[in-house]
Amino acid sequence: MSMEERKFVLAVDLNDTPIKKIEKLSAHKKAILHRAFSVFLLSGNKILIQRRAKSKYHAPLLWANACCSHPLSNDIIKEAKLRLKQELGIDEEVNLKEAFSFIYFSSLKNLFEYEFDHVLVGNYSGKIKLNPNEADKFRWVEIEKLKRELVKNPKKFAPWFLICAPRLIKKLANCEF
Repeated sequence: MSMEERKFVLAVDLNDTPIKKIEKLSAHKKAILHRAFSVFLLSGNKILIQRRAKSKYHAPLLWANACCSHPLSNDIIKEAKLRLKQELGIDEEVNLKEAFSFIYFSSLKNLFEYEFDHVLVGNYSGKIKLNPNEADKFRWVEIEKLKRELVKNPKKFAPWFLICAPRLIKKLANCEF
């Protein structure tokens, strides 16, 4: 996805049916439902989390999943793999699959997150090379420790992460994929 394309998102209905491409900032200012994805990377009993860069226009310096973005096509997994390369420097093939999707709404100062989020998961144990425009830190955290952190310090995490991480952790515990 080019930098020009990253300025747009795909507005969708409640069934994730595409409506039209719209400017990303406008979608976040007007609370327009749009498609997103959140990628989780696992290595054994650990999940990779990253702290969003200070320069991000929403949720800066909050911890979140490995990467996330707004796909403009129906090939969400292909676009997610491109973002893994752009955000984390992952050149290796990562086998991603969709764990679930959900709709969420959150108010962030003068912006809104209203997204139909596809949660993707894959296994990875290679090197990470952070893009400083996207994140300033990353860490592999044990699932049990992450569960405790989500309860003890929810303000340190991005709003979508507080929704999808516990749900993914439950699916992992139940061996649902």
